[in-house]
Amino acid sequence: MNRRESEIRYKLRKRTASERTLDNGFKNFSLGMASIVAILLFSILIVIFRGSIESIAKYGLSFLITSDWNPVDDAYGAFTAIYGTLITSIVALLIAVPLGVGTAIFITENIIPKNIRSILSVMVELLAAIPSVVLGLWAIFIMEPFLRPFLISINSFLGWLPIFNTTPVGPGVAPAIIILAIMILPIITSISRDSLNQVPNKLREGAYAIGASRWPTIFNIILPAAISGIAGGVLLALGRAMGETMAVTMIIGNSNNFSWSIFAPGNTIAAMLANQFGEADGNQVSSLMYAALILMILTLVVNVFAQLIVKRLRLKY
Repeated sequence: MNRRESEIRYKLRKRTASERTLDNGFKNFSLGMASIVAILLFSILIVIFRGSIESIAKYGLSFLITSDWNPVDDAYGAFTAIYGTLITSIVALLIAVPLGVGTAIFITENIIPKNIRSILSVMVELLAAIPSVVLGLWAIFIMEPFLRPFLISINSFLGWLPIFNTTPVGPGVAPAIIILAIMILPIITSISRDSLNQVPNKLREGAYAIGASRWPTIFNIILPAAISGIAGGVLLALGRAMGETMAVTMIIGNSNNFSWSIFAPGNTIAAMLANQFGEADGNQVSSLMYAALILMILTLVVNVFAQLIVKRLRLKY
């Protein structure tokens, strides 16, 4: 009896009452757990929205395009924090994706010796386990002073560009980008490694059988087969970067003065919430809630976009 016949016979046989009860119980349990997740999400959205109604009514959409944040004059605008959130997350992603996917390729495709692959895998897992506050301290005392001469050199050669026209003097957007890239690197590497490991060996063997060498096989066969999982991991890392708080708060400078330059101090929505919510009062609380609502909408858009991309790539490849 082959496997197909066994499956048909199992489906046709009469199920016992205990099996039906167990199946229904598991179904109801799964539905209940999923409902709890949905209820929690909607309750968080409702609480944040209710807290931001005052600020929404007062500032409207102008809150998104103004950079004033002055509790003394009761004037608030989140453009500086929105810009900081987007620029740090996107640039960190551009740095981390080649490193993460490349590391995953080196781990899974037997390019380096097995002992080194094992050590590299352990190092990736350990990097993911480091608390963000520890990474923030490392960024303040070691990374930023080490990077400052290089950033000053970039400013001296490319200072005519608005994005590099500020002289680096300490904490700023650029160090925050680097620390974010380090923090999301294990996510991209781990998910990419799992996706590459799921590619059937028959694809590799077929490519080698027709005379393809290693790198054409990787780029033309293996990566396209794993691209949906890799894309999902990349967008998951983007969502993590947008919501990261502690390490970014410690190194970005926490300035609400807007500047296009990544060498200047800046701010993100998450860092602004962490710094100001404890001492906020009156309309400032509502404005912070409004900023939190914007952050939730941005992360929701990223997750929906991720699902659409993964679905389309899965259908394509």
